[in-house]
This record gives sequence, structure tokens and C-alpha cells, in this order.
Amino acid sequence: MKYEKIRKQVLEAILDAVDQGLIKGTSGNIAIQDDVDDVVAITPSGIAYKTMTAEDIAIVDMYGKWIDGPLKPSSEAPMHTAVLRARKDVKATVHTHGMFATIAAMAGELLPTTPPQSEFVPVNIVPFTMPGSNDLAGLVVETLGETGRAVLLKNHGMFCCGKDIKAAMAATIYTEEMAQTSYYAKLAGVFNPMPEEAVKAMKELIARDQAV
Repeated sequence: MKYEKIRKQVLEAILDAVDQGLIKGTSGNIAIQDDVDDVVAITPSGIAYKTMTAEDIAIVDMYGKWIDGPLKPSSEAPMHTAVLRARKDVKATVHTHGMFATIAAMAGELLPTTPPQSEFVPVNIVPFTMPGSNDLAGLVVETLGETGRAVLLKNHGMFCCGKDIKAAMAATIYTEEMAQTSYYAKLAGVFNPMPEEAVKAMKELIARDQAV
């Protein structure tokens, strides 16, 4: 099997996302760039993730063209590959339709409520654009900018990235948690996001730890 390592990594990550409730049915997708070749392993389109094998994971080039695998790649390949081309620090990307991230995108704001969430802000919002389109891919790249780890997609979900799949999954988990804690705190009338100075201090602390 070609590109076995990244195919297995994508499969493990998508099953983990399903187990954590981040992805349901066949919605959401994950992509990982190969360490050597300019190719990307990405979840296929329209297949239940719990039934997939590593061989089912599609391989595309850096522009999303399908080059290997028995199943058609995700329709969101343009978005994943656009970010991987634009951000040399990014090797893995995760797109989910998480309920709370989707609500936060419609609300127009997402702020951290706990220290770990600070690593992934600011989380800016991409206006609604047709899924699978090059227009959406370009807006995600633009909204992430040079350092962003997560964006919300209005009426759609969220998109996260990282230096590897562990980092991309962490961004996904904590962004959805940020949206969830904010939603319930607002519902309870006790919403009190972290002070800006505390968020800045946490980001600096986390960055130092990552640099070691």
C-alpha cells in the first residue's frame, strides 16, 4: 500500500474524532501531508468512517487531484490542500461540523473561557461560502492568515490545522470545547471569558513550551 503511514494516521484520527463526537455520519474530513512527497492522504467521500480501512483513504496531490485509492476523496480536498500549500508550518488539517462551533459561527464570536483554549485564539469567522468550492478554500486560507490554528465556517462548522495530526486534533477539540462552554455559560447567564492579558500570557507560555 502506498503512503501507508499517512493513510493509517488519517484513519486513526477520523475514528478518534468519531469516538469523541466531533464527527458524525460521513460529515467532516481529515487530511495529512506526506513528510517526503508532495501528496496528501484524505478521508474519502460518502462512506461511514467506522467501516473504513487504511486502504480506503484517498491520496491526492497538493491541488486536490485524486491520484490513488479506491474511493473518491472528500469534496473538501480543495480547502485542505489550499491551507497545506499556503502554510509550510501545517502538515495536518481537520474539518468538522461540530454543533457548538456551528452555533458560535452564527453568533459571530468565540472567546476562551479556560487556559488551554487560549492557544487557539483568535478564532475568526469565514462567511458562508459553498462547501467544496475554491472560493471557500481561498477564504479559509485568508482567514487563518500566517499563524491561525482554527476558524469557524458560518452555517457549516470549523476548520483547524497544526504541525501534525496531534496538534490539529488538539485545535479541533479545544475549539469545540470553547464553543460549548461559551454556549452553556451564556445560557446560564454566567459567561465570563478570560481577560485579554491572561490569554496573552497563556499564549506566550504555551509558545515557549512548544519551542523547547
